Amino acid sequence: MSELYIGVMSGTSLDGIDIALCQIDAKQCTLIEAVEYPFPKELKERVLEMIAGQTTLQEVGELDSMLGSQFAGAINEFIISHDIDKQNIKAIGVHGQTLWHAPSGKYPTSMQLGDPNIINARCGIPIVADFRRKDVACGGQGAPFAPAFHAFLFGNIDHKIAVVNIGGMANITVLGEKTIGYDTGCGNVLLDIWIAKHQGKSYDKDGVWAQTGKVDYALLDEMLSDDYFEQEHPKSTGREKFNEAWLEDKLLRHSGLDPESKEILKQVQDDKQLQANVQRTLLELTAISISNEVLKFHRDMVLLCGGGAKNSFLVERIRAMMPNVEVLVAQHGDMLEAMMIAWLAYKRLHKEPVDLKDVTGAKVNAILGGLYE
Repeated sequence: MSELYIGVMSGTSLDGIDIALCQIDAKQCTLIEAVEYPFPKELKERVLEMIAGQTTLQEVGELDSMLGSQFAGAINEFIISHDIDKQNIKAIGVHGQTLWHAPSGKYPTSMQLGDPNIINARCGIPIVADFRRKDVACGGQGAPFAPAFHAFLFGNIDHKIAVVNIGGMANITVLGEKTIGYDTGCGNVLLDIWIAKHQGKSYDKDGVWAQTGKVDYALLDEMLSDDYFEQEHPKSTGREKFNEAWLEDKLLRHSGLDPESKEILKQVQDDKQLQANVQRTLLELTAISISNEVLKFHRDMVLLCGGGAKNSFLVERIRAMMPNVEVLVAQHGDMLEAMMIAWLAYKRLHKEPVDLKDVTGAKVNAILGGLYE
């Protein structure tokens, strides 16, 4: 019997809050309505400041409350605008905003903020949240989760298929007898950081600015030499790795200057063409780091989804790097992650483990998420 769930996703790009209403049963997840609500600029800046710098316990608590209130407001607006009867909604899945993801080391952790108690109190519907930490507790990476949902949606396609989700980070799902999945590295995050810094825009629509620049292959090689791209899966990453400091470090190394020197950064700051060249090189980094991973598995079809799949120039470059692979953009591709969160809420309410251990490296497939009623 099918049931109605709502999924709420706010990714590392911080470009919006995606909300999807889905009808779900054991065999399918059907999108009924979906809306992207803008992520407030002030809240985005506060999230980024906390990720990049030092903070206090009070500030962490306040941000948790602020994000919970923001998610609750967007959900209630979604429910009212689509005339949804709350009594018909079994639960709302809320991923929360990732602040820090460090699943390796002595004390593995993954932190998502957005207090589900606030969301439950203001929306009056059961909330399922905190999906990642159970997988981490079971020895897994806690990410990516998309491969399990991709296998559910696309597992019956009669092709050797891979699914690539391009959000702030990019992840790949390789479908077959066993599902393989992991983060390939940076997706939109560095592109968004660079255009925000130099043009004050939140993203480079269709790669228009990137197209005005030229690839700096020496810089590209420096970026691709990062050890993350050489690591074996399972692996996952986030803004704690690929961020403005990472990019500045690569620019300094590429320049051959002393790492303490800021001369190259000042030169870039004053040179519009150099800025465009960096943007073009960052787009090439995303395209090549994705295509390198796809080609390892000899796929004949790739489905692209996520916000990056709407960047026509990025899609063009990915296609150029894989001329013998059919590269398609998935229907509702920018809402698949919100649909996934709705599906994870369905799995939690039905007390069903999520098949992720081959993806994340967890010891067992676990029932994920906490239920707030």
